[in-house]
Amino acid sequence: MRHAVLGAGGVGGLIAAALAQDGQEVILVLRAETLEVYPGGIQLESQVVGDVDVDVPAVGRLDREVEVLWVAVKATQLEDALRTASPAVAGNALVIPLLNGVDHVSRLREVFGELVVPGAIRVESERVGPAHIVQTSPFAAIDLAPPPALRSRAVAVAGELQSAGLSCNVRDSEAEVLWGKLAVLAPFALATSSVQLPAAGVRADPVTSRLMLASMREVGEVAATQGVRLDPAIYEKALLNMPAGMRSSMQKDLAAGRALELEAISGPILRLGREHGIPTPATEELVRRVGAAQAL
Repeated sequence: MRHAVLGAGGVGGLIAAALAQDGQEVILVLRAETLEVYPGGIQLESQVVGDVDVDVPAVGRLDREVEVLWVAVKATQLEDALRTASPAVAGNALVIPLLNGVDHVSRLREVFGELVVPGAIRVESERVGPAHIVQTSPFAAIDLAPPPALRSRAVAVAGELQSAGLSCNVRDSEAEVLWGKLAVLAPFALATSSVQLPAAGVRADPVTSRLMLASMREVGEVAATQGVRLDPAIYEKALLNMPAGMRSSMQKDLAAGRALELEAISGPILRLGREHGIPTPATEELVRRVGAAQAL
């Protein structure tokens, strides 16, 4: 298939490099400042795919029809990214976002219509230099949740990802995919960012660990209002068994002074909690702590 990837950060770079080294046609769509220093290929160090050094062409604006358009930018960069990939150029491409949160799906459907296939990725991967990606988690798992009419095409995409060495499953419910990820992502990102420590540091701090697990349960209660039933025991186990050195992307952004995805990650939980009368004190406290750390 022909793939275009919006963004060459930890996630976009991983996807692009994995597919390209497996022989797929891939093009990166980069911001002007990133394109200026792009060396023409991606150097990937991955615990899952292995070490890859592969040429991948890049442009500042999508200039050809593709079959898959991956949206792998931060939520704070989405609107700028959308200006670089016109639906008229993308053609009949499947649009697969791997953003954090849930609100981006409706925005993408405003632009690309029913071609959007919501996705979620569980991974620790970051860009450490121009086109240099380091993926350190022992897993890189992708879930796709296509509308029924797009399922066969999504299955084909999943097959290409699996051939490239990445785990990918096609699920029936986009709400379960998005809220299932958020049930781990939000508590973990907020907790690690609030104390600026990796997973082991959070678990060693009784107060922060308690808030993290309480926040996870709050996410589950909010998810239930969206028709999603999450087993808290499964998500508690996931949080307590995160690799000791694992850090969240929000934690890394905070340390580097970059814009945080705080609204994208915590906003739906707090907003829907208020709308449905569900208290979310643990999530609110973690958000407050992250805001205080950001203000320093």
